[in-house]
Amino acid sequence: MDVSLASGKKRKVVLTRVLMYTTGFCPSCVMAKRLFDDLGVPYNEVRIDLDPEKRRQMMEISQRQTVPQVFVGDRHIGGCNDTQDALRSGQLKIWLEEVGIHV
Repeated sequence: MDVSLASGKKRKVVLTRVLMYTTGFCPSCVMAKRLFDDLGVPYNEVRIDLDPEKRRQMMEISQRQTVPQVFVGDRHIGGCNDTQDALRSGQLKIWLEEVGIHV
């Protein structure tokens, strides 16, 4: 999210560290949540099956229709496979550290 400062400059503000768009019936969502649970990393879950507006929001910011959609800070990671790949490569740890989460 961009906010205007008193100086007139814009600054990007990260509202949450890990955000995950999910549904209640998605096996890949369960796996993605388990990945973060196993790492001890808290996340905010947005259930798009319960709120159509949240589904539209997810599709607008991710340009994808599938779940889960995972964000670390303002970085879109992607789905479950993308998140698992980032974990295996070590990139997920780097992205988490960038938002102040050390695993």
